[in-house]
Amino acid sequence: MLALLLNNPEEKFYVREIATLVRKNPSGVKRELDNLEKMGILTSKKVANLKYFQAEKQSPLFAELKNLIAKSLGIHGALKALLKTSNVKIAFIYGPYAESEDADAVSLLIVGGNSLPAESIRDIEEKFGKKVHITVMDENEFKSRKESGEAELEKLLSGNKIMLMGKL
Repeated sequence: MLALLLNNPEEKFYVREIATLVRKNPSGVKRELDNLEKMGILTSKKVANLKYFQAEKQSPLFAELKNLIAKSLGIHGALKALLKTSNVKIAFIYGPYAESEDADAVSLLIVGGNSLPAESIRDIEEKFGKKVHITVMDENEFKSRKESGEAELEKLLSGNKIMLMGKL
């Protein structure tokens, strides 16, 4: 939950939305959000009958917590937290990084969804010292290439990968 909010500081989320994204009980999510707000890590704003929560970028803990979460989740965890807000259907890391984390670049395939914010990708690249190469396909293109047995996609799908979102 904290990773979701801190990795998307410009976004505002309401309780049920957060609960759905992190797959947790809304009442427990609400309790934790209220605690984080009391600590000054989050802010909230009531719009009609919904209470929206957002990371408090001015908090002295913001940068420290964001870095701590990024380090604990690793680059794939940071990418996954970023992807949760983008309506992506399928996303996975493939190539040398999926074979061995020693690789200096991460290749990410995204199927469907919105594009990822360039600033957030740059932050992740700087934090982990790895270049992130992103390939985006819409769902129809992915399905047709998969069904036609395109050699390049078949090779990619049969190799080692780290699933971040969805199922193949």
